[in-house]
Amino acid sequence: MKPAYWDPLPTARSLAPADAAFPVFRGVWAERNWRNVPGPFYGADTDCMMMGRDEAPHHIAYDEDGQEFVFRQPVNVHETGNLVRGAQLELYTAYGCDGDDHWTVGSVRDWWRDRGRVREWAVAAAAEWAAYDEDPRYAAHYHEAAQGHRDFVAHIDDGLEGYLRGYLFWLEHRREPRPGEALPGL
Repeated sequence: MKPAYWDPLPTARSLAPADAAFPVFRGVWAERNWRNVPGPFYGADTDCMMMGRDEAPHHIAYDEDGQEFVFRQPVNVHETGNLVRGAQLELYTAYGCDGDDHWTVGSVRDWWRDRGRVREWAVAAAAEWAAYDEDPRYAAHYHEAAQGHRDFVAHIDDGLEGYLRGYLFWLEHRREPRPGEALPGL
């Protein structure tokens, strides 16, 4: 049985220590992309030429300016490794892993209530990027990026609510929920 929430930070810290010569996570919370889903990881003022999906296609998507954001938080060691590798491609180390210090139960619920805004954006972005045909050299890249937007919509529609309920428990108790424990509502 899959846990309601799994803390990815110990794994991320082992893969990308904060005291490394080239730290990975130096993103600034105030600069985070509004499309990031609640959780410990987020993309802030990124500039890596839309390469993060090469390593973490199930977690990273791009906005219209090419900035990266986390549309799905990792839920196991393998996914955390993929996200860390995607963040390592970021030139200005503008990914953050301190979301737990900033998200609150209220702000997560606010994000969830406003999910229609981000969903609408992702649907439109997927359609626009899937239709890209201006330069054949880049068409495949844009079409693959459109898949990220479609994956984001699918995650909002199925899976994100359960994750966020587990994440709310984490924020309230700072521990993973035990089997059978009630999860907060959104």
